[in-house]
Amino acid sequence: MTPSFKKILTSFIKIAVVAFAFWFVYRKVTKHDDLRDFVNLIHDIPGTEIFLVLSIAFVLMLLNWGLEAVKWKSLIENVEKISLWKSIESVFCGLTWAVFTPNRIGEFGGRVFFLSPKRRIVGVVAMAVGNIGQLVLTNVFGAITTCIFVYRFVEISLPFFIALCIIAVASIAFFIIFYFNIKWLNNLLLSIKFTRKYHKFYAVLARYSQRELASILLYCLARYAVFTTQYLIMFLWLIPSLHVMDILMFVPILLFVQSMLPSLDLLDWGVRSLTALFFFKHITTQNTAVVACIASIWLLNIIIPAILGSYFVFKLNFFGNNQRN
Repeated sequence: MTPSFKKILTSFIKIAVVAFAFWFVYRKVTKHDDLRDFVNLIHDIPGTEIFLVLSIAFVLMLLNWGLEAVKWKSLIENVEKISLWKSIESVFCGLTWAVFTPNRIGEFGGRVFFLSPKRRIVGVVAMAVGNIGQLVLTNVFGAITTCIFVYRFVEISLPFFIALCIIAVASIAFFIIFYFNIKWLNNLLLSIKFTRKYHKFYAVLARYSQRELASILLYCLARYAVFTTQYLIMFLWLIPSLHVMDILMFVPILLFVQSMLPSLDLLDWGVRSLTALFFFKHITTQNTAVVACIASIWLLNIIIPAILGSYFVFKLNFFGNNQRN
């Protein structure tokens, strides 16, 4: 392709991505009754209080994705050196792509296009390692709190409960062992004749030491703590009668269930709402407030970052970047 054609094609793709993202956002936000419920709930609350709570939640959102950017920079060091700001740009750009693609798959493309062309597939593998780390924590805390939930709210015989706890412990052990031995996946792929010829793309799996993986997991833990705090603040604000420990039990279950359900980011609010209502009905009857809380978190963590990331989409270079290839 000629340079002029590449430039035209690049501009077209950028405009198309941003247009798709804004179209999806507009359609879902304008038809989102739960957001209107949220506005109605806070209508009589003093403006200074609203500003303070939402500002804290917004800062936590920035901290959450800021930690993700630091994690991404650390993950990609085995592939290509990038600055922290470049990492931030790629993370927010990925969020714009993720908003209208199934299971956030567009987030991979949005990020790795900030890398040199021949390192982009390896970048996808590196990003997958970070996602596995986040999934490990989601499953660990989800398994623990699910056992607590069953013990407190579900009538179940002792043998079945013990079996559930054993499955939970086995699941936790599996995820932790697999994560800290991610190089086993590299060895498995090398043992398969079909995938062996692509070893240069997934060889990065063998480069992560257990110390590096532990560091990545700490970033994942920090992110988990941040968005759990967001839920805690919003639930205690909208439903002050709830107990802190109850919220800290139900939020990990909510995140755990969500991680197992395929969806679009923009449709995910519906999945989150139904899941939250199913579990929170055991501790509150304020269904409107529960759904409004979930909607506000969805708006803060998905929609606003996707809008912010649209700026960075225009900085993409699909056919190369300033770094040497």
